[in-house]
Amino acid sequence: MNQLSPLSAAPLPPAEEVDFARLTETPEFQQLLEAIDARADEFEALGHVPRDVIQLMKRARIFRSATPTRFGGDAMAPHHFLKMVDKIGTVDGSAAWLSAFGSANTYTAALPVAAQEVMYADGPDQVFAGGLHPVQKATRVEGGWRVSGRWRFASGCKGADWIGVGIEGRDAGAPADATPKVMMAVAPADEVEIIDNWQVSGMQGTGSHDTTVKDKFYSDTWICERGAPGLFDDPLYRYPAMAYQAQVHAACNLGLARAAIEHAKSVGGAAKIAVGHARLCDRAYYLNDLAKAEAMLRAARAFFYEAAEEAWDYLVAGDPVPPEQLNMLRLSATKAAQDGAQVVTDCWRIAGMGVIAKSGRMQRYMRDAMVVTQHAAVADTVWENGGRMLAGLTPPPGYAA
Repeated sequence: MNQLSPLSAAPLPPAEEVDFARLTETPEFQQLLEAIDARADEFEALGHVPRDVIQLMKRARIFRSATPTRFGGDAMAPHHFLKMVDKIGTVDGSAAWLSAFGSANTYTAALPVAAQEVMYADGPDQVFAGGLHPVQKATRVEGGWRVSGRWRFASGCKGADWIGVGIEGRDAGAPADATPKVMMAVAPADEVEIIDNWQVSGMQGTGSHDTTVKDKFYSDTWICERGAPGLFDDPLYRYPAMAYQAQVHAACNLGLARAAIEHAKSVGGAAKIAVGHARLCDRAYYLNDLAKAEAMLRAARAFFYEAAEEAWDYLVAGDPVPPEQLNMLRLSATKAAQDGAQVVTDCWRIAGMGVIAKSGRMQRYMRDAMVVTQHAAVADTVWENGGRMLAGLTPPPGYAA
């Protein structure tokens, strides 16, 4: 493995000199994959990805992908970024899930410019983690908000530079029956307490711990409405936010599915377990299901990336993503997440007794893939909501946003 320190490497080239379509082929990205492959067991044991690997992700442009170009970021087209997450998923699910939060600076792009100038003062490679749920009530005070509360699922918080929390409150003087504003409040990571409670069966290395603050003041400079679009002209900040969230998580399962297929292929010629037993590759069910898994994954990937590229084309042309195309983003992400998990399950079933080994990767692929399918952005409700749009009916609020 290349031991070159990411901190001593040459500066990254500016975005205008980068071929984003080939980012997964760069030396920096290959070094990252090698490190993840060598240390995946460590991530699971620790319950998070260590900061030196986060530095390698920064070197591979993961955490400048959604940084505004104004601050030296890439504001990258989602279909390029998703391929990075997808590729990392072929090595480790937790690392892929964490890398997916390279997209999270689309949220902070809605903060006042003064806050972003502070965030990016040391460079565009800033890691943002957000435990935005459950939304906690905040009290309006002069110049900002006073906040106490606890939030769940702050993936990557132990490697984050900035942590956001979800709050709601009414402005001073607002009527008591006025609808509270739902907002995001952001602070340096060392100002937010991490409650080390991530004890799960899948995606163990994501470090999705709870976070908490007590009677903390957030000035208005560090507050924005949750889900608000970015303040800048880069097309990325007009890309549908909820759809992008669904896509970055679904991409993890595309990678895990590829890893599962490759594992199933690798054991096809395994020695017979008992005299007279056929090898896996001599069994019809193994061959049939291996072929079906390959076809299922390729179909899901084609729909997934086609929908992302078509949405981006609208934005580059100066048009908003139309509702029918946004529906394709949501449907293709859900298909990728669920079909990816099905491929992992099918490969598990046909790959022989070795898959039960706790020390093997296959059982981890299974556990990690199942976690992705539990995310609300790719849950079964998407099918119903997508069907409503296809039938000309109105979907629930937020689905087509």
